[in-house]
Amino acid sequence: MKIGLFFGSFNPIHHGHLMVASYIANHTALQQIWLVVSPQNPHKTQASLLNEYDRLHLAQLAIEEDEQIKVSDIEFKLPKPSYTIDTLTYIQEQFPQHEFFVIMGGDSFQNLPKWKNFEALVKNYQFIVYRRPGFEITEKYGAQVQYLEAPMLELSATLIRNNCKAGITIRYLVPEKVRAEIERNNYFKEEVVKTTDAKKSI
Repeated sequence: MKIGLFFGSFNPIHHGHLMVASYIANHTALQQIWLVVSPQNPHKTQASLLNEYDRLHLAQLAIEEDEQIKVSDIEFKLPKPSYTIDTLTYIQEQFPQHEFFVIMGGDSFQNLPKWKNFEALVKNYQFIVYRRPGFEITEKYGAQVQYLEAPMLELSATLIRNNCKAGITIRYLVPEKVRAEIERNNYFKEEVVKTTDAKKSI
């Protein structure tokens, strides 16, 4: 089976992620998309991340009953932070019967030379890259790349977290089950307390 791996913190998952995953599932030769939830991204601060098991649960709620899109906790079994080349090596060992492709946006692809074992990545894996406004791809780094004009939403997880902090609804920004779970558990509001405390101590 040809499987696309869409890595991310998904902090939280939102309709922008799901639109890209669905488009790629339906406009390429891939048979499944795995949303690989990263417990700790080496390029992001851990303090801003919701607990990894909560992020995993939200992602699972988002794709319920979708046969094309799955959620993977494979990186939960690996050392932190999560480096893509290590995850790919592990996944290939666990599932040698499948062929894996790496899904990423044009902005991430531009930064590929900064990734751990970049040369091994481009040598051993194929990439599906969706274009991002303002990030024109001019260098392929020797990689096998399929470019897609996937539909894009001007939507970010940061906006959703900021709405939660400010008490602004996130309805329609995330799947309804995800919204209900976030609001029921007051996710992303803890940072407001931290920010307030920090200001008081200055």
